[in-house]
Amino acid sequence: MFAAYFDCPGGPENLYMKAVMKPDPGEGEVLVKVSASALNRADLLQRRGKYPPPKGASDILGLEAAGSVAGLGPGCSGRWKVGDAVMALLSGGGQAQFVTVPQGLLMPIPKDMTFIQAAAIPEAWLTAFQLLHFVGKVQEGETVLIHAGASGVGMAAIQLVRLAKAIPIVTAGTQEKLEATAKAGAAAGFNYKDEDFSEKVLEFTQGSGVDIILDCVGASYWEKNLNCLSTDGRWIIYGLLSGGEVHGDLLARLLSKRASIHTSLLRSRDKEASTGYNQAFTEEVLPHFSEGASPRLQPLVDSVYPLHAIAEAHRAMEENKNIGKIVIEIPV
Repeated sequence: MFAAYFDCPGGPENLYMKAVMKPDPGEGEVLVKVSASALNRADLLQRRGKYPPPKGASDILGLEAAGSVAGLGPGCSGRWKVGDAVMALLSGGGQAQFVTVPQGLLMPIPKDMTFIQAAAIPEAWLTAFQLLHFVGKVQEGETVLIHAGASGVGMAAIQLVRLAKAIPIVTAGTQEKLEATAKAGAAAGFNYKDEDFSEKVLEFTQGSGVDIILDCVGASYWEKNLNCLSTDGRWIIYGLLSGGEVHGDLLARLLSKRASIHTSLLRSRDKEASTGYNQAFTEEVLPHFSEGASPRLQPLVDSVYPLHAIAEAHRAMEENKNIGKIVIEIPV
């Protein structure tokens, strides 16, 4: 089969489409014929040699996949059959023609949804769902600040906050991105390049601050985050785009607000925890992607690249211009 590959860490130019061995499903695993995958920041970090896959995971890029069941390993329970349209969040291997997936990590693709659309769901939406409900324990009426609001996770989080009857506000770096987040349901948006988002957040919340912050930026935002976090607020860190080294009196500032810091990485979760997130997401969220659902959730696809143009897809993400997901179409 063909897969996205690189022989040594480096820039996008190191990527190519390589012929590799097709995997065989093991005990309790399902073989999926992949029609579409999607690109994530983790893929860029792995390509640079800064984010190796967990022990035992495929070293092929790709943290999500959408396609159809092509085979069943021994011990499968009968939940899935050959031909079923499925999608999954993976620890690796999604940007290939076939991938094996533990049966409990598969999710059905909603009716009337294409593989391209479905590929934009697993990583972004499961990450946002897990951060909001399992980590942040979001409650009705709370205000949630979402950094990188026009990213895949950001656009999913806006809609999930609305679904939870809470209030989403965002930061983004361009007016175009802020307009897209408003269309997705953000109650307010602030351009972090042109204004102090912490001051704007305090204005919006009439001085009370936000209850939850979803932060994939890290070090450079710590002071502004604490400025606009409410008393007893929850600051959830799930990425470090600006690094992790903090200079200043972080702990005293945190203590003064009785605030808490939570951290989360879905990729390193064990199979049992991931299965629990999948089941809750399948039951509580997936029905809202179907036509006629109220409210209706929508995955957002920014652009589609064929697998042989994987280097171009990486360059596009590095330019940070995408609104929503960059999807990789896998050849038949």
